[in-house]
Amino acid sequence: MNHFAADADIRGRADLDVVLRRFYTAAFADRQIGPFFTEIAGTDLEVHLPRITDFWERALFRSADYGRNAFAPHAALHSARAMTGADFGRWVQLWNATIDGLHRGPNAERAKAQGERIALALHRRLAGDSAPLHGEGRVGFVPLAAVELRSVA
Repeated sequence: MNHFAADADIRGRADLDVVLRRFYTAAFADRQIGPFFTEIAGTDLEVHLPRITDFWERALFRSADYGRNAFAPHAALHSARAMTGADFGRWVQLWNATIDGLHRGPNAERAKAQGERIALALHRRLAGDSAPLHGEGRVGFVPLAAVELRSVA
């Protein structure tokens, strides 16, 4: 039985740990973005999780130290296999669906908004400031609000 109420907000590191474990379980298994984690980066979740939890704890609560360069590993992945706007859009879909499945409240909304901002910033930085995003005549990153997340059977 899930002991988390979907109506409770993200309260701190313990909640972030659960969110991130669930998110990365889905991301690693995802056909579109999973290979970035499993085949290209060879991500070890137990090594990665404390670092990324520090990142999100700092982003949401300003209560953790995170002094790493978050861009560098993404640049290395992008040089091995270009990450497209659709890849970043899928990341945002999974991120938001994970949060929505566990939490509701201002911190949860801030985490979703921050995730989308980070995805857009990384996409633009990796693909260039003129990277196509969304809108008339453009392709690439699609905001979650415009996409229905299909469940995987």
